[in-house]
Amino acid sequence: MSLLEELGLDSARGGVFYLHGEDEFRKDQVARGLMDAHLEAGTRDFNFDPLRGGEVDPETLASLIATPPMMAEWRVILLRETEKLANSSKARTILLETAENPPPGLALILSCTKPSGSRAKLYRELAKTAQDVEFKEFTSADVPGWLMERARNRYGKELEVEAAQALGAAVGTNLGILNQELEKLSDFVEEGKSIALADVEAAGTRLPTQDRWRWFDLVGEGRFEEAHRGLQVLLDHGESGVGLVIGLTMHFLRLGVAAEAGAQALAKALPPHQRWLAQRLEGQARGWRPVEIDAALEGLLRADRLFKSSPLSDAHLLEEWLLTLMARRAVA
Repeated sequence: MSLLEELGLDSARGGVFYLHGEDEFRKDQVARGLMDAHLEAGTRDFNFDPLRGGEVDPETLASLIATPPMMAEWRVILLRETEKLANSSKARTILLETAENPPPGLALILSCTKPSGSRAKLYRELAKTAQDVEFKEFTSADVPGWLMERARNRYGKELEVEAAQALGAAVGTNLGILNQELEKLSDFVEEGKSIALADVEAAGTRLPTQDRWRWFDLVGEGRFEEAHRGLQVLLDHGESGVGLVIGLTMHFLRLGVAAEAGAQALAKALPPHQRWLAQRLEGQARGWRPVEIDAALEGLLRADRLFKSSPLSDAHLLEEWLLTLMARRAVA
């Protein structure tokens, strides 16, 4: 299945495509996919108009929309910065009328970053009438899954979980930079081999000695002594106690779902780029009794409250939580 099909976009019939959200990288990737699906190589120069909302006037926009394809089935208009036309009543009317009744042979791609808090009518109406896809900003939890999927689909390489987690921890959520790193790694690793953590290190990426995802797995796998040793490293790298408690709480809630209902139910509950975790977490959940998961969550709630009221350090409170888990497991 192509990316366009996966997003529910019908690239075979043209019309108006409304791509919006904070993630510029994925918006640009889909816009390019739509352009390639509609434009023919031999007539591309005649049938493609790149525009920016801050630079085009309504009259020019209307004229280009009304222009038919030349020696081809489709012509494409890519309008970036669509949000800059939201305050122009004339431009709004042109765009909404086109979305409701697109002229034959036109694929109009609207790339938009809606200003925070804006309640402009244009955005609501486009979402109703155009082919609409929102590209929300990626969270750090989405990054490893996206990296593995991107490596497989774009570069034909398998990226191992630990490598994806470490790369995400090192780079962050900027998908453009992450894609550059993947491209570098795909050239670095020979054909037929997967990309391992050692390859990421050998390619020159500066990796943290401990990342939050591997640390959550250590806890989930019951490797408490290793998790205890890695805790201070995480905190020294800038992680906060509150952030780790939020991540641990999510991890244990998912372990609870996996323990009670299995991997399939957990996969349905996870966001798309995190569904790969379901099998992994089901394996971890086998090592926990329900009463232990409940106790771990109660301990995290207590730690969260103490972060706000206690003079004790983040390290002290999380160490106490980990040592309590170790003691309960030893007694059990």
